[in-house]
Amino acid sequence: MKALWSPTAERIQASNLYNFGRSAEATFGVELPNYQALHSWSIKNPELFWAHVWDKFDIAGDRGETVIQTHRNLQETEFFPQASLNVAENLLRRDDETIALVWQDELFNRTQLTWKQLHQLVSQLQQAIRESGVGSGDHVAAWLPNRPETYALMLAATSVGAVFTSTSPDFGSQGVLDRFKQVNPKLLVATEGYQYGGTWFSCMDRLSEIEEGLPSLVQTVLIPDESNSVSASTNERTLWPDYVGKFNPKDVEYARKEFNHPWYVLFSSGTTGKPKCIVHRAGGVLLKHLVEHRLHCDVTPEDRVFYYTSAGWMMWNWLASALASEATLVLYDGSPFHPNGYRMFDLVEEEGISLLGISAKFIDSCNKENLSPSKVCDLKSLKTICSTGSPLSPEGFDYVYREIKKDVHLQSMSGGTDLCGCLVAGDPTGKVFRGEIQKPALAMAIEVLDDRGNLLGPDQQGELVCSNPFPSMPLQFLDDPKGSKYRSAYFERYPGKWHQGDYAEWTEHGGIIIHGRSDATLNPGGVRIGTAEVYRIVDSLPEIKESLVVGQKWKGDTRIVLFIVMSEQGKLDDQLRSKICDALKYGASPRHVPAIIVDTPDLPRTRSGKISELAARDAIEGRPIKNTEALANPEALEYFYGREELVGD
Repeated sequence: MKALWSPTAERIQASNLYNFGRSAEATFGVELPNYQALHSWSIKNPELFWAHVWDKFDIAGDRGETVIQTHRNLQETEFFPQASLNVAENLLRRDDETIALVWQDELFNRTQLTWKQLHQLVSQLQQAIRESGVGSGDHVAAWLPNRPETYALMLAATSVGAVFTSTSPDFGSQGVLDRFKQVNPKLLVATEGYQYGGTWFSCMDRLSEIEEGLPSLVQTVLIPDESNSVSASTNERTLWPDYVGKFNPKDVEYARKEFNHPWYVLFSSGTTGKPKCIVHRAGGVLLKHLVEHRLHCDVTPEDRVFYYTSAGWMMWNWLASALASEATLVLYDGSPFHPNGYRMFDLVEEEGISLLGISAKFIDSCNKENLSPSKVCDLKSLKTICSTGSPLSPEGFDYVYREIKKDVHLQSMSGGTDLCGCLVAGDPTGKVFRGEIQKPALAMAIEVLDDRGNLLGPDQQGELVCSNPFPSMPLQFLDDPKGSKYRSAYFERYPGKWHQGDYAEWTEHGGIIIHGRSDATLNPGGVRIGTAEVYRIVDSLPEIKESLVVGQKWKGDTRIVLFIVMSEQGKLDDQLRSKICDALKYGASPRHVPAIIVDTPDLPRTRSGKISELAARDAIEGRPIKNTEALANPEALEYFYGREELVGD
């Protein structure tokens, strides 16, 4: 197979990854001529690798003598048990007049903060939250859009050792309470409303319900709309300008804590029940993100890094950590397709973005709309495109190099909220092949296993696992004092190994293909099929806007049910049914052909935009959805319940 992209020798030698390898060679007397050698060294010598990461990236703090302390099992392994550091100190290294944050919204409002201005705002917030009684170990909750204030609040919270958690303002009140009520925040910072798709949405009614449901709150701070419809602070709430403006900026004080001190609480999607509260350790996430940004993504202080995300998705946390690489963050709040499909690419041109982070679904949508950004926008600044959220199809790879940019490094990557990072990622010194994630991430011993735990080789599909400890393993789940829920979630399926829950295979190039979530794999006739294999073929048909496929129990077996949303030129008739079945039969295999095809106006999706196969499967099998608040459009489930053609046996 011919590579879609190969880095030039000059680009390789200028990369952070190449120079990190040369530094490790000089320090430890080893030969690390390429990514494969560096990866092998990193998993065979994790103490040396992570110590070198700390030293090479000049972590502010004391790392101590011990790098890894192993206990009885992988779950209990500790990294840097003697270390002390503060994340905010490492994210706020710069204090100059260069730009730290740039923000735009749908209405083309724009704000920017220099590093000095960001320091000043964090200082004011640090003083304010201390006056609010927030200290080390307390929780600060943000119900905010992706704005500079959200980042400053996170930095101020972690500067004093508080734990930060956030979710996006499109959540309903119950969805917010399902999350925040588990952490008992002292301080809530909320927005008056938000703009999306050309429409303004107020949060004020929901905010009252949320406050009533959070008896732990000491104070609520409200960020008013630009039109200032909320004009003054009250006894119940303080407006952001009053909260911050009460204090004069001074030097930010950093409370150094142990490596495992909690930084974030992140939440699982919650479509199968109450969201899991995943507590992430400060030092572990910081180091993992530094490796991903500087080595996998080749981020430098000259770069402008953007990821389309809300404050309710782990990619927000991932983006925030790019401050530790001294890069400028570009933020956007609103629909990525407003006023048209070129909005994100216009942003690249306007702000000089060098790393563009988007979802595979976004790329597919641009392809469906026949957009050609390279012909419309000046993308000369763009050197890296990152894609995650779901598997990027081979056709998505083709589209990027055909219509976006021929000399861009396309990094498809995969990980999760569970580790707040990547298991498999990009290699800026290696070739990009169609449909493949380039490599296992550094210091991650990635394996693909069958149901019995046997290692699988290229072209064999199985479960993706990591067989060694890594620093961003969660510290714990809340309300799990004995760690049994945590252990059950990741370590019981394959004892001694982290089980991610993705269905995957190795390629002949040493890359990885993700075939979808393993709990959503199809199993007709006892043969497992990844859902991504169906989507790549069905979604490429011009008559179909998007699709969802599930397995339904049927007459002692499993049958494949395909739901499709029609494009403007599409109509579901016998001719289209035959076209879909033939495309799957000859493009994949006869086992991929659905037993039934159903058209529907909409598909259920999570707040981060992922299609919820599990919710659809529960609905067609007549099971109640345990947490519809986790869905962005729970009304879509109406099209799945009780359909005559889907009544099971």
